[in-house]
Amino acid sequence: MQTNYLLPNKYKPLGWVFLIIGLIGGILMYAQLIEGELLSMKVFTIYNGDSIFGNDQGFFKVIENGVLDEILALFIIIGGLIVGFSREKVEDEFIYKLRKDSLVWAIIFNYVILMLAVLFIYSFAFFDVLVFNMFTPLIFFIVRFNFLKRKTESHEE
Repeated sequence: MQTNYLLPNKYKPLGWVFLIIGLIGGILMYAQLIEGELLSMKVFTIYNGDSIFGNDQGFFKVIENGVLDEILALFIIIGGLIVGFSREKVEDEFIYKLRKDSLVWAIIFNYVILMLAVLFIYSFAFFDVLVFNMFTPLIFFIVRFNFLKRKTESHEE
């Protein structure tokens, strides 16, 4: 099976490092064990403000911001993409099917959880759900794919 969209297998360990650092850092930051303003610097923003009609709001500004959360988010996204979309050592039709089925399952599962959140979670807690929802499709896919892969490997032994 020709899969041109997959990265070479040699990048997978780097992806795991990025993903694990991002997840641990994100959990520590969410639990408020590390401060989000730890890495504060001037950054360019396309839009700044809580609402369009405020005083200090505007487009295309340079502002002071803590960038640790952005860095951790990029680590999770980049690491997750590398882990999820790197070739296996043996990339055959069965692995292709596991990858496809896991991706479909992860998207459906993610949106079922999001629908439940829309119905039962409100206020700023819902904003937290939306933030987590940026990462959960990749996480669900990686967990499901590796679970099914390990399960079939253990049945073959």
